[in-house]
Amino acid sequence: MPLYAMIAKDKPNGVADRMAVRPEHLKHLDSLGTMLLFAGPIQDEQAQPTGTLAVIEAANMTEAQDLFAKDPYIRKGVFQSYEITRWNWVINNPERRGQ
Repeated sequence: MPLYAMIAKDKPNGVADRMAVRPEHLKHLDSLGTMLLFAGPIQDEQAQPTGTLAVIEAANMTEAQDLFAKDPYIRKGVFQSYEITRWNWVINNPERRGQ
């Protein structure tokens, strides 16, 4: 199944907003089950979150967009911007070790 990455940038000075919505965001990510390959915050040099990187498996771009659109960080305006793009996991892909 194809992989899709979401690369998002938080609104300026958005740490408090992010933390307020974080429990709902984590619940959403948990609901994705094995469709979610990995996710985590993008950080600045002080280790403060400034955005998000997440990768999911989805049948197509429409499904990926629908799944990401349900994320509370998107629905509640934590992000200033985000992009969803098809992604190919080539290097250090655990399913392709030794290939």
